[in-house]
Amino acid sequence: MLKVVLAGQYPAGTYEKLRAMLPPEQFELRAVDKQQDYDAMTDAEIMILRIFKAPKEVIDRNPNLKMILRWGAGFDSVDIQTAGERGILVTNTPGANAGAVSELAVMLMLAVGRKLLCHTRSLERGEWSKNTYLNSSFCLNNKLVGVVGGGNIGRQVARKVQAFGAAVQYFDTYRLPAEMEEEFQMTYVSQDTLIETSDIITLHVPLLDSTRHMLGEKEMERMKDGTIIINTARGGLVDDVALAKAVRSGKLAGAGLDGVEREPLPAGDELLLEPNIIVTPHIGGGTADIGDVIIPMLAKDIRAFAEGGEPAHMVNRAYL
Repeated sequence: MLKVVLAGQYPAGTYEKLRAMLPPEQFELRAVDKQQDYDAMTDAEIMILRIFKAPKEVIDRNPNLKMILRWGAGFDSVDIQTAGERGILVTNTPGANAGAVSELAVMLMLAVGRKLLCHTRSLERGEWSKNTYLNSSFCLNNKLVGVVGGGNIGRQVARKVQAFGAAVQYFDTYRLPAEMEEEFQMTYVSQDTLIETSDIITLHVPLLDSTRHMLGEKEMERMKDGTIIINTARGGLVDDVALAKAVRSGKLAGAGLDGVEREPLPAGDELLLEPNIIVTPHIGGGTADIGDVIIPMLAKDIRAFAEGGEPAHMVNRAYL
């Protein structure tokens, strides 16, 4: 019997739904939702992770570990190389949270463009701000949105902003097939062109050495005046210090961030003090109904492994 640990905090009913998909005669399933209990765990054979991380130390503490599954598309919280070198499979759930994350990205575009936080804070101070921000509020209609990353989330963002009347250009290290570009009405451009010509830049790529601070001070200087930056991917893609400076100076109109470099942000952080920057606490894929998509994917990969097959969503095959 394989010991499966559901590690982290999940929407209500996740344990019960997963239990129903993993036969109890094959799988022992338990939930670990406190960091101290996770840190003390030494007997996991299969781990499902959300919020909690799996660096080398965690892998070392669990010598019988055979498989790590990430709830969501990102897997930078797992040391996939160490796992692979020890024969541990690592999987993710690509595309499962694309709808939720793309919705949040568009919500942030609208909120920043229409000065939502500025109006809220003005009203809290007793100021009726009907005309205060009239000359600095903008629609998505007729804007050029630059999507960095042409994956599931990037493509869904493209479709959603087009519904508001925006045009889309994109950059990815792997260009989409021509028929997919036509289907999603996404025009391929170089990274430099995207940075220099977009009204809104939205990031949908993983955090790698090659993508860290891909939007830094030099890139922001080359952007159009009034550009909005949206990051619903990973903190570290944007130089947050340079971003705060560019927004304060008026070079950038604002930003919407679901990923920041210093998580969790302390009260009084400069990103929280700037009303033209809206920060959400990494909630992009965090909705109560997201499990309806993710749980079957997890269960299918676990059952495939248990039956001697290869899980469909492996991310560390190169290191095995």
